[in-house]
Amino acid sequence: MTAEQIRNDGLLGASDIRTIAAAAGISPTKKFGQNFVIDPGTVRKIVRTAGVTHESHVLEVGPGLGSLTLGLLETGAQVTAIEIDTPVAQQLPHTIAQYMPDAVNRFRVIEMDALKATPENTDLSSDETLTLVANLPYNVATPIILTLLERFPHITSFVVMVQKEVADRLSAKPGNKVYGVPSVKLAWYGTASPAGVIGRNVFWPAPHVDSALVEFHRYDEKRYINDEELRTQVFELIDAAFSQRRKTLRAVLKKIVSADAFERSGIDSSRRGETLTIEEFITLAQALNQTQATPHIDK
Repeated sequence: MTAEQIRNDGLLGASDIRTIAAAAGISPTKKFGQNFVIDPGTVRKIVRTAGVTHESHVLEVGPGLGSLTLGLLETGAQVTAIEIDTPVAQQLPHTIAQYMPDAVNRFRVIEMDALKATPENTDLSSDETLTLVANLPYNVATPIILTLLERFPHITSFVVMVQKEVADRLSAKPGNKVYGVPSVKLAWYGTASPAGVIGRNVFWPAPHVDSALVEFHRYDEKRYINDEELRTQVFELIDAAFSQRRKTLRAVLKKIVSADAFERSGIDSSRRGETLTIEEFITLAQALNQTQATPHIDK
């Protein structure tokens, strides 16, 4: 164990990360958007923000060389990690065994693309709530988040570190200039809020952009949350409404939503999609269903 490792109280510092990578023949790749965290203080901030305790079961996506993984295990939590990069996935159990041997039985890594993960192929039972905690690759962060929330209804909260621009979009509210498709779709599942900005110097290699944390909590109860047919329809409306965001709803949805549906919903068709809440998109979808279900009677 290195002197730096002792100073970091069991977590990985910059020299530890470089030593592990060199020994395993691993180099950060652009293909998988790898920027490894080298600052224990940042790791503990993420873990603390996520509220992880010894009672938690954490799903970590993209664990990399194990910086955040060790911080999660430090709490006594059980951790299931999903890693797409084969050499990294193979190295991770050895790192846990070396730096935190008492946690070996509380950790497992699954080598796969997180976008292909399901409760079945990960053996993550819906009987147990999950907390998602991850340092996500910038280029696939939003698809990963929305896919996992759709497939794993027992993910009740998350804290993710993403590019600051992505974080701003995920937590944006109606009327904000960066409010868009990710903002509204995430709001289908729960509430998101910014949880702090992370500088570039806590990564190896240092990225060219700042990062930020997003905190999310799934709704305890929403009457529409398990309606897959409604969700699909609402998401189609969202995609269409933001496909030309400067146009009015009347113009951009003219092939999908009738004037009658707008009238039934009580939503002014001269508004733009960027002004609608998730509840209003749902109301519009329900009004559309009502108009389609109502038979036309010729007079």
